[in-house]
Amino acid sequence: MSELEVPTPTPRTGLSGVIGRHPTAWLVSALAVVFLLLGTGAVFAGAAVGSASADPGVATAETPGAEAPAAADAGRSVPPALPAATRLRTCTVSGPASDPRLMSLKGYVMNAATGEVLFSREGDVPNRTGSVLKVLTAAAAVSALGPDYRLTTKVVDGTTPGTIVLVGGGDPTLSAGGGSVYTNAPSIADLASRARAAHDQAHPGVSITNVVLDASYWNPADKWDPIWKRSEQTIGYHSEVTALMVDGDRADPSRNTSPRSTDPVGRAGAAFVAALGIPGVTVSTGTAASGTVLAEVQSQPVSSLINFMLLTSDNTLAENLARVVSVKTGHGGSAASLQQAIPAALSGYGVPVDKLVIKDGSGLSEANGVPPEYVAKLMVKIAAGGQNLSAVYNSLPVAGKTGSLSARFTGPNAAARGNVIAKTGWIDTAYTLGGVVKAADGTTLTFAFYAIGDGIKDSARAALDTLTTGVFNCGDNLSNI
Repeated sequence: MSELEVPTPTPRTGLSGVIGRHPTAWLVSALAVVFLLLGTGAVFAGAAVGSASADPGVATAETPGAEAPAAADAGRSVPPALPAATRLRTCTVSGPASDPRLMSLKGYVMNAATGEVLFSREGDVPNRTGSVLKVLTAAAAVSALGPDYRLTTKVVDGTTPGTIVLVGGGDPTLSAGGGSVYTNAPSIADLASRARAAHDQAHPGVSITNVVLDASYWNPADKWDPIWKRSEQTIGYHSEVTALMVDGDRADPSRNTSPRSTDPVGRAGAAFVAALGIPGVTVSTGTAASGTVLAEVQSQPVSSLINFMLLTSDNTLAENLARVVSVKTGHGGSAASLQQAIPAALSGYGVPVDKLVIKDGSGLSEANGVPPEYVAKLMVKIAAGGQNLSAVYNSLPVAGKTGSLSARFTGPNAAARGNVIAKTGWIDTAYTLGGVVKAADGTTLTFAFYAIGDGIKDSARAALDTLTTGVFNCGDNLSNI
């Protein structure tokens, strides 16, 4: 065949022949199929992105570490990543969240299983918590001390004949007798009788003539936050924070709310000397040397202490536990040290702590600052119960059943009774509630609501209950509107 001859093409058969005879039509059809497949892929991609998290092993154009486009694609623009698909939620609590009784509402609600944020009103902004802060104190105590740790009060031999030293270990439940709000509290009478017997055995013929009171477990002068109102003390909600006291320094040890004194250490010393039964004993304050331990008594375990603290919102227990956490973690026990001690103890749970402002252990200070988001995220861990946090969860009040929630969630809000497990809070400028909701649709949610404002009324409690019941009814269909 010469160079000028054009060969006659051999006729093609089958699919290739059809494509050859109608190339344009087949090209259009192929492009349509590709477009359809890409669109379908986008739909499935959207469904995948709408889950709790995208596959961390898949690199995208915006993923750090993703490979650069090939040289042939260098001149092409890269389309932006597809937006994450989200579920359309239709249930709202905007009405109860706007209740004027709540004044300025700060709040946060999340799905405990997926981590999705369902509702937020300045949820990332630190604010005063009231007694909801006690949940942080309880979790810190479980972390730093352990649920089985016990607070110890002891008597040691003095450095001079006839002298013994009563040493406080931060236990406010030590009982002077006559009944106690604290179940199975250690008895100062038992401590005194054991100490006297041990002294008589160690020093035959030497009488006890001097008792020294040692409250130096933390600085005994560091006992009252100037922001706290002294009415909390005189009415009987709160004592001064000392490492040595009896009955939470209550005038009536059998009542939760009972006036407290201005000298808890002196009151404890008087009760101890009376229990010794030795006339003419002199009493002074000081610090024990490393003398022989004559006797000691211990509190109930921390798990029991936080149970009482959370159910009844015991301020004195909260403050003393916070100080013991500080001492045991090497922060010294001062009020100022709580800013380091409490976040450090909480950080082991993998929750955020960077925005925490901790001024006390009870939540009485208006200068405390905790974002509602942080409470909700800690509650996820508490609800799961790991790292001994079941001791905290099992101590939270239950709506309509136990503790400070036993008489709440009434009327239309009774639907949520038994399904809201939460800590209440109240100071003059805030009513608060934070915990876990077992929603009507079976979803576990965690939340924190702060109703804040000067002159806020106790009717805010009912408004908080209504808002929380709304969350219970919405469940995972809760919309952030």
